[in-house]
Amino acid sequence: MKFIQFNDKKIDSFLFMQLSDLAVTLSKIEDLEVEYAFKSYYDPIQNKLFISHFWDNRPYHDMVNGLKSDIYLRSIGSKNHSDFLEIDRYISSIKNYKIQSFAKQLFMVSEDLRLEEICKRERPGTKQTFQIRRGIYRKYFRDQLNVNIQKAVYTDSLFNAIFLLLTSDSPLEEIPSINEDIDLVLPFVRNEVTKFFEVNSTREVTRLCINLIETLDEVLTEDMLNMYFHLPELEYDLVELGITFDELKRKDKLKNNDILENVKEGDEDIHEEKLPTWHQESETTTKSFLQFDLEQGSQTDLLGEGVREGDTGDQALGMVQGSSQKTSRNDYSKMEALEGNREAKDGQSSGEHGKENKFAFTVNKYPEKPTIEEMKQYDHQKASVSSYQKKLKQMIQKTLEHKKNHPRGDLHFGRLSKKLIRMLTDDNPRLFYKKDQISPQIDAVFSLLVDCSASMYDKMEETKLGITLFHEALKGISVPHQVVGFWEDTNDATATKQPNYFYHAIDFQSSLKTSSGPEIMQLQPEEDNRDGYSIRVVSKKLLLRNEKQKFLLVFSDGEPAAFGYEQNGIVDTHEAVVEARKRGIEVINIFLANGEIDEGQQKTIQNIYGKYSIVVPDINELSDVLFPLLKKLLLKSI
Repeated sequence: MKFIQFNDKKIDSFLFMQLSDLAVTLSKIEDLEVEYAFKSYYDPIQNKLFISHFWDNRPYHDMVNGLKSDIYLRSIGSKNHSDFLEIDRYISSIKNYKIQSFAKQLFMVSEDLRLEEICKRERPGTKQTFQIRRGIYRKYFRDQLNVNIQKAVYTDSLFNAIFLLLTSDSPLEEIPSINEDIDLVLPFVRNEVTKFFEVNSTREVTRLCINLIETLDEVLTEDMLNMYFHLPELEYDLVELGITFDELKRKDKLKNNDILENVKEGDEDIHEEKLPTWHQESETTTKSFLQFDLEQGSQTDLLGEGVREGDTGDQALGMVQGSSQKTSRNDYSKMEALEGNREAKDGQSSGEHGKENKFAFTVNKYPEKPTIEEMKQYDHQKASVSSYQKKLKQMIQKTLEHKKNHPRGDLHFGRLSKKLIRMLTDDNPRLFYKKDQISPQIDAVFSLLVDCSASMYDKMEETKLGITLFHEALKGISVPHQVVGFWEDTNDATATKQPNYFYHAIDFQSSLKTSSGPEIMQLQPEEDNRDGYSIRVVSKKLLLRNEKQKFLLVFSDGEPAAFGYEQNGIVDTHEAVVEARKRGIEVINIFLANGEIDEGQQKTIQNIYGKYSIVVPDINELSDVLFPLLKKLLLKSI
């Protein structure tokens, strides 16, 4: 099944990477991460910069400038010029007021305007971007003011009015009547707002905000309904101490940094003992927990494969808790890792498969012996593509024969040519030729990666027909290849464990056997698809081959969709494709559809694969589309 996307906005991967590079360049933080969020802010503890979805669904020019302005504000402004300890004090000081949301958003808009002026001074090239940003926001808040007044949402209306006053070019900005109480305090608000134009620090911003809040808390009867800006409540005091998110994790080294060799042989005796967790000290439940500090000892290889799955009830940093009970969540009956079937340990991926896939691991599956019914189905598929297969084989054989017999001319030595007139016309004549004695071979290898997600249910049969065409054609001319289906297990996927299955229907060793092929019929639609991870895993194995030309064909029907993969899946898949191409693998997408393809789908595929994608709007025409592609790729390999 596919995850429901409440925000179905497709990410432009090229633009996203440009924004990420821009943020890293301006902030000078190499590991700075950029993510989309409901509102824009900067998290200095986890080194994350969030850009706002506010700019979505706008004209492209406005969207790009809006997102860039978020990058400028956070990477130049918030990172370098915001006092995070002062922000922490401000958040604590407004706890006693009933209009806390108003107070937070007032601070954010005031601080952002202060940072905007700093950005324009330090980077004059940002002025036009901020001008566009301000124009869009002013129009938006003018409309919001009118709507909120009509709906009698007075606190929001006042906030909209304050924003217009803060961003106005004229001291005579007109504000419509909101209600009697607010209209009476509006002159005071106007006077206080003018002071924000002269602030030079975060502390001055918080002081002015508190002055306004103290008065408005008595006038306003309720807090804001909408959220226009977001001030996160983080552990800002850690920033002032110079502590990062990674440094919160224990990294103390052992006093003796030695390693025991050959600790785990596989035949060790296992002794189990029960350790009671209840005693008089734990009779009364508290928020304390046990924690072990190990500083002495030798490192072994006994740990790492049987990692306990985290539970949402765990306390922070808690390793052992006082009360325990049997849980049904930890089912180890399918732990392929213990059988040596995983390529990475649970939640401990090395990062070679991308930061979005650090908790993904591989589970390999292999076909069973084909049944009589599967053999009959394959024979029927084989007969359907036999004309293509024969035509392709004849074409390849003629090309090889032509190259074998076609002489190489214009040489300095070899057999003497009959065209000797060049002895008189050329200063350095080439009068000899040679015939190739050895027929050239197709020096290529193919990997066919098949999306086995649930959305392929109405396309899988025709896809298997196209796979059959490839398999029979490549087998007929002795080109090694493999057919691998991939999917992610939705039911077992968690935040720290995402099993990804690879079904090796046809492997390199068996691809040229006469009896191979019926195993393709065992490919079936399963669950989700983590395309970036799958492309990296298959590319890694493809690079081990000795053939000169390496082709990876990805058969899919849309964008990636897996656990925690909705936002950055497109970008991660694009990065995987770029990495593979840099290593000499030609990655081509076969986009399968059953009907008209909308503009959003086309944009998504273009963002991932660039121009190397073949769109098949009618799945019944797959064989007609694949034949010229295969012909072109094979001729390129000769």
